Amino acid sequence: MPVEFIGMIATQQQSEIRPRSGPVVDRAFVRAFSRAHEDAGFDKVLIGYSAARPDGLQVAAYAAAHTERIHYLVAHRPGFVFPTVAARSFATLDQFTEGRVALHTITGGNDAEQRRDGDFLSKDERYARTDEYLTILNQAWTSTQPFSFEGAHYRFENFLTEVFPYQKPRIPIYFGGSSEAAYRVGGKHADVYALWGEPLAETAQQIAAVRAEAAKHGRWPRFSVSFRPILGSTDALAWERAERILTQVQGNVQARNGQFAPTNLRYSPDRRPENAGSQRLLAAAAASERHDRALWTPLAAATGAAGNSTALVGSPETVAQAILDYIDIGVSTILIRGYDPYDDAIDYGRQLLPLVRTEVARRERQAVAA
Repeated sequence: MPVEFIGMIATQQQSEIRPRSGPVVDRAFVRAFSRAHEDAGFDKVLIGYSAARPDGLQVAAYAAAHTERIHYLVAHRPGFVFPTVAARSFATLDQFTEGRVALHTITGGNDAEQRRDGDFLSKDERYARTDEYLTILNQAWTSTQPFSFEGAHYRFENFLTEVFPYQKPRIPIYFGGSSEAAYRVGGKHADVYALWGEPLAETAQQIAAVRAEAAKHGRWPRFSVSFRPILGSTDALAWERAERILTQVQGNVQARNGQFAPTNLRYSPDRRPENAGSQRLLAAAAASERHDRALWTPLAAATGAAGNSTALVGSPETVAQAILDYIDIGVSTILIRGYDPYDDAIDYGRQLLPLVRTEVARRERQAVAA
């Protein structure tokens, strides 16, 4: 199976080392950023979600209107839009883009962030709601007969939509989470299960856990892993750049009195992350700064693991081999974004993606010949 590369776009220039610039919704930047990823050869770009940022579906619609090929993975939190309404919204955009939409399910890993949008359920209740939500989406996107539903969180009668996804049988579902509840629900529903960049052994353990849950439903999901590659023309120059980035990040955190805005808003006031994914990244950082071929964890520690924050450091050849190590244990999708988001996306397209794709294609030809 060919490797899938996913980037990430935002509506204004920003990163852990770059302060926000321009309006919150910078139309010119969205156009340029989306086209940069398309020109670089990415398959998809992720549009993130928070309680304060622009609506992801509208961002995707605008970006898709100004690109031709690239797909849009829209992060979506169940619970804030009724599932039958969300089904029509996603299906409508899928029709307008001729199948360039996917849904990334984010159940929510922080109580304070959820409550900003009025959600006061516990974590276990949120996952139970997500289970119902995705069950309804799947049926809404595929059913040609009216259907009703009655669960703990949703109830409706005789629903039938007139707008179905362009993609058949339905829009792909990506799913993120690293807790047992996430494995259970994601294993049941995910087409692609998304993990953050942990060491190889821990990643393999998570893949096995999700596959065990998915097998109970006769399913075999694909897997995505997220990294922050830091490239240099040589390994030594890449490590020098990585240290400079770490110094900048640490300075920014200190300048904000330990409050790494805006991403820390997802976390509790003592900065201890509630979600299992961030806890796992911090555990990897506590165990060692370096893992495997090129995985580097200090940036996760510096930011409180606010999102995917572990780096792959090295020359394009070294980082490509590190990505191939993950492909060897069952990963098929790689989500990457840089600390210089726009320029890094271009560099990944020129220097990194071709190396990985060429080797994957070579292996596939070799397997067919064998």
